[in-house]
Amino acid sequence: MIVKRLHAVATALLLGTATVAAAGIMTATPAEAAVRAAVGKPLQEAIAAVKSGNCQLATAKIRQAEGVGGLSAEEQKILSQTKQYAEVTFKGQCGVSSGEGAQAKFDADYRAGKYSDAINDEDLLRKYGVLNASNMVIIAQAYYRMGNYRGCVRYAASHTSAGLEMLDLQARCAFETGDDEDMRTATEQLVVASPTPEHWNQLINLDERAKGLTDPQTLDIYRIKYLTGGMTKADDYFTLAQLLLAAHLPNEALNVIQKGVQAHILVDQRSQRLLALAKQSVAGDLASLSKTAAAAKASKTGDELVKLGEDYCGMGKYAEAIAAIVDGIKKGVKDPDNAQVRLAQAYNGAGQKPAALNALAKADKTPNGKMVARLWSLYIRSGR
Repeated sequence: MIVKRLHAVATALLLGTATVAAAGIMTATPAEAAVRAAVGKPLQEAIAAVKSGNCQLATAKIRQAEGVGGLSAEEQKILSQTKQYAEVTFKGQCGVSSGEGAQAKFDADYRAGKYSDAINDEDLLRKYGVLNASNMVIIAQAYYRMGNYRGCVRYAASHTSAGLEMLDLQARCAFETGDDEDMRTATEQLVVASPTPEHWNQLINLDERAKGLTDPQTLDIYRIKYLTGGMTKADDYFTLAQLLLAAHLPNEALNVIQKGVQAHILVDQRSQRLLALAKQSVAGDLASLSKTAAAAKASKTGDELVKLGEDYCGMGKYAEAIAAIVDGIKKGVKDPDNAQVRLAQAYNGAGQKPAALNALAKADKTPNGKMVARLWSLYIRSGR
């Protein structure tokens, strides 16, 4: 489009439709009358020089037109278009220097599929002050279209100030590399910038693929999906509820099922049976709670206290949960990462976010433990 428009300008000038006699008496239309012969004539000559490939003469004539002074809006427009015409034709190598020209070359290179040239145009764009967020995204897209996905990731990661579109492109390029760590890093940044259910699910889907997940870690991934609004199907609610029931956490399971019912997602007979089972399990859990607590306190290790604290969280008894889990950690536990995540869950429920984040920072014994702790940390920091 730019080239066609510039050819039209060139034709207009060369045919004399923008100016007439050397005396400077102009044609009748307002646009034509706004271009004086002192400006129009050197621009005609500049365009002729461009067509003949004489960049030095074209530059000289453009500068002659610029030097007239007091340029009208129409004269400035024609001058700018002539500069762009020269810049595109000579690909920025003729000394015709302008931001519009640099932009025109960049746009032309990208549209022509000259992605390597478009990437190299970054210095030209920067030189003339037109390297904006939109252009940065297009450069990253050029890497992507070339199939240079790692180059795209590196470029996008160093230009995240370009905004959400750049972060999204970084995640897409990271996916193409097949590198889980690249994908996770990029998607985490996307979640921080825009914590929508869609972006959360992208991150959660990555974490679900991690090898060697323990049952508590799998449960935490589903918890985060639930908490971030990513559950839209009955099977999502069924899976989480069944995981919670299998982990002997009926109070939390009941909360999840009731939420699914309220959202009109759990509506069939199977859902009613699951709801009845959860209520029955809650009744049994509450009836034996004092006995369970006494046994946990008497245990030689802290694992049962941590489990008790997790159950307290499902009841909304966060102060009791914190006390139980802290005591459990002091006694010693088999899975210290899980214990710290449970403590963070309790602190967060009690509204003590700094303490929750501090606990998560200590969940660093295993790669998957760190991963789950990062998920919880992102969730807590998002302020949901």
